[in-house]
Amino acid sequence: MKKALYLFAFLFLFSNISLTVTSAQDTDEIVEQFVQEATENSHLEELGHYLMDVIGPRLVGTPQMQHAHDWAVEKFENWGIEARNEQFGEWRGWERGITHVDLVSPRVVTLEAMQLAWSPPTPDGGVTAELVIIPDVGNSEEFEEWLPNVEGKFVMISMHQPTGRPDYNWEEFATEESFERMKAKRERMERNWQQRIINAGHTNRTLPAALEEAGAAGIIMSNWSQAFGTNKIFGANTENIPVIDILLEDYGMLFRMVKSGHNPEIRVRAESRELGAVPTYNTIAEIPGTEKPDEYVILSAHFDSWDGGTGATDNGTGSITMMEVARILQKYYPDPKRTILVGLWGSEEQGLNGSRAFVEDNPDVVEGLQALFNQDNGTGRVVNISGQGFLHAYEYLTRWLAAVPEDVRRHIETNFPGMPSGGGTDHASFVAAGAPGFSLFSLHWDYWNYTWHTNRDTYDKLVFDDLRNNVILIATLAYMASEDPEFFDREKRVMPAHPQTGHQRSWPQPRSPNRSGGLN
Repeated sequence: MKKALYLFAFLFLFSNISLTVTSAQDTDEIVEQFVQEATENSHLEELGHYLMDVIGPRLVGTPQMQHAHDWAVEKFENWGIEARNEQFGEWRGWERGITHVDLVSPRVVTLEAMQLAWSPPTPDGGVTAELVIIPDVGNSEEFEEWLPNVEGKFVMISMHQPTGRPDYNWEEFATEESFERMKAKRERMERNWQQRIINAGHTNRTLPAALEEAGAAGIIMSNWSQAFGTNKIFGANTENIPVIDILLEDYGMLFRMVKSGHNPEIRVRAESRELGAVPTYNTIAEIPGTEKPDEYVILSAHFDSWDGGTGATDNGTGSITMMEVARILQKYYPDPKRTILVGLWGSEEQGLNGSRAFVEDNPDVVEGLQALFNQDNGTGRVVNISGQGFLHAYEYLTRWLAAVPEDVRRHIETNFPGMPSGGGTDHASFVAAGAPGFSLFSLHWDYWNYTWHTNRDTYDKLVFDDLRNNVILIATLAYMASEDPEFFDREKRVMPAHPQTGHQRSWPQPRSPNRSGGLN
């Protein structure tokens, strides 16, 4: 009898070992297929070209944003993946046209400039006018006395930068003393310029409206990114006059001409049109689960962008990466245990609106979420993953990462249990609802200076070797998360007390999305 029991125990143990080995072999084979497909049959260049070059920038409320959603659905369906556009609200519809700005006196040259998003157009044929700089006054009464001077003129409201060279250039070539003098001068100029606006009785946000009311022909600004030839491009808040961002080099030239009394004139032609309230969407693709269809793995990226460039690294890279991962999973892992969703979120740039709306509208998905993997910050290979404050994140993520090829995994640092995100990008919408969302933080490749929300965020900044690296990583993580027999444990760390007040700090709380923002 004992011999029989021993034999049964041995056979049971051996069968489990065999199953474990077979499972590991299956995983290795599937991951190897992911690697081969990602490196030898990549669609990233094709996807990137169409999304960035052909469709272009994807500002929420524009026809280009709608074009992107429709194109993505068509792509997914061509790959055999069910996809749909889910409306979550409305936004102010607007379409950019031509922006053309020329210096016409005291000499003629075409300037590098762009009308800001949602800015009103110029009258047909454009406007030619002189430039003035907001004055350095002692108080708001003096500013009100000066205001009539803006009538029929373009008003410059940005500080003239003392240098157009990024700091790393000064660090490499300048003497230490020269670099310190430049920084001190810049800091002094920044303080003085901000005080100039305060003395006028305004903020950066209220000043344009006051100038518009006083009869200005338009607002001229320059939002330098502290990099060579790059400006940050955001939105306008005037009702009837255009707001134009001029590149630092040209803006500085105009500023110096005004100060020296050479009375420059510029001609501005800015075309755009209002489209009224338009629907806003998330694009959702789905590979149904076979064993646990009510549990989910989500591939996450925001699909919208600012429109200074073409939204290449913010966040075209994340979007085409998740599309490519889905294509490869459908080809080599078409019957996942858990349902795999792709969320290409709309209106992230206006406050995570798309992902927040999805969380609010789909509590069943949030409840059944095994893991969400989000990528947002640029074109580099992933180098850091945080546990987002989930106490047991280590057990799951290290298990899943173990299947990732060593040449991909070796770049990655992890931080466990980490801290919950405060809301910088879309995974935070899920973390705030208590669900495991993870940001895959990548090398920045000068993201913050050169491409984030700038006029230089274009296709040529993409680094496809790094994106292929990320495709392999995310496909493997999604596969492992789907296959894991355990459901993710959501126990959270206790947030430390505030060091000054002693009050217990709480996790970020989910907020309702702004579903109809930007509308007049």
